[in-house]
Order: sequence, then structure tokens, then C-alpha cells
Amino acid sequence: MEHQELWFTALLNNVFGGPATALLEAVGIHPEVPGHPIPNYLAMEIFVALIIMVVLLGVRRGISVDRPGKLQQVFELLIDGIDGQIEDIVGHRTSRFVPILLTLGLFIFLCNVIGIIPTLETPTDQIPVTLGCAMVAFIYYNYVGAQHHGFAYVKTFMGPVMAIAPLMFVIELVSHLARILSLAVRLMANMIAGHNISLIFIALVPVAVPVVFEGLHIFVGGLQAFIFVLLTMVYLAGAVAEEH
Repeated sequence: MEHQELWFTALLNNVFGGPATALLEAVGIHPEVPGHPIPNYLAMEIFVALIIMVVLLGVRRGISVDRPGKLQQVFELLIDGIDGQIEDIVGHRTSRFVPILLTLGLFIFLCNVIGIIPTLETPTDQIPVTLGCAMVAFIYYNYVGAQHHGFAYVKTFMGPVMAIAPLMFVIELVSHLARILSLAVRLMANMIAGHNISLIFIALVPVAVPVVFEGLHIFVGGLQAFIFVLLTMVYLAGAVAEEH
């Protein structure tokens, strides 16, 4: 399905399109539209990342112990919520996981809901975006597991019985790789469904009713971000667990 180039995509392509095209062609990749290699979903990811950086910079500059602002209070609630949740799931040394989980959750949530703003699109209805988020979670929890156990982390893929260790290694490896697909497809499918439902009701009843479904879209976007982060917590718990 073809998408019209968004204004922010056009801006990025006008500024960075030439160098990006040259870089891609240097590695053997030829963009469909020379000079405009940046697709909408990538532009929206960059847009969301910029929003997060600006917001966090504002929070950092306005931090106050005595008189915290509303935005600071919101982030304190988010951090405390994630910290408490992962402490219940993992049980030890959990504070180090909070920064990446908070960032991942914010990024996915904003990507999920940014499409309700006119002239912008939801990038998480595209598989490259959700696959990228899933890869971040996959690489991170395996990195944490390897850091925690050292080389012995490989043994966690082999099961308790060495006689069937080679078979268990293959099964565990496929199981872990399937997590990437599960995270990516679940998020993408839910965002596509929400987007299509909104479009249907906007076409049928263009007044008042779509507002309700946009609110539902925001709720679903938040829920899917929470589920993504929660599953990442579960995978982290498995990676650092001692009873393998």
C-alpha cells in the first residue's frame, strides 16, 4: 500500500535525502525514489524520538525536590510503577532496568498514538518498526543474561539433562527467536486493527463518534506499550534467574 509523503518525511528527505541515498547505494541498496530514501514510518520514529528528548530535557531542567512540576510528577509515577513492577517480577537489582524499559515504553506508546494528530501517521502499524522494537528487547535481555551468568548463560539453553542438551539448545534457540516475531506481530496487528476500526467509523459517522474511537485508540496504544514492556520484564527475569 502506497503512502503519501508526510510533511516531516519531506523535510527529512530534503535535508538528508541526498547523503542517505549515496550511503545506501554505497552498500548496494537502491532506494525506490532516489533522493527520497526516508519512508514515513522512519520519519515518524525520528519525530517521536525528538519529542522524547525534548520532553526529558525539559523534565531534567525543571527538576525540583521541594516543588515538583506536574510533568515531573508524571515521570516519577511512571518510574515508580515500572520499578515496582519489575521488582515483583525479577526480584533483585531491578533499578538498572528502569531507564531502558521506560524509554522503550514511551517510544512505543507515542508511536502508537501519534497517528491521531492530523498530518502524522502511526509508525507501529509497519513491521520494520515493531520488529526493530522487538530486536531491542531481544538483544537487551540476552545481553543482561550473558552479563549476569557469563559464559554459563549458554547452559541455560541446554536444559537440565546433558544427554538431550543439543536438542534442547535448538528448541530453546527457536523459542527465543520466536519471541521477536511474537512481540513484533502482536504490536503491529493491534495497531493496524485499531487504525482500520477508526477509519471505518469515521467513514460511517464522521461527527462525534470518531472522537470516542480515537480515545479508544489511545487506550489500546497505552495497553500495547504496557504489554510489550511487561513481556520484556518477563524475559529479563528468565535471563537473570538462577534456577535454570
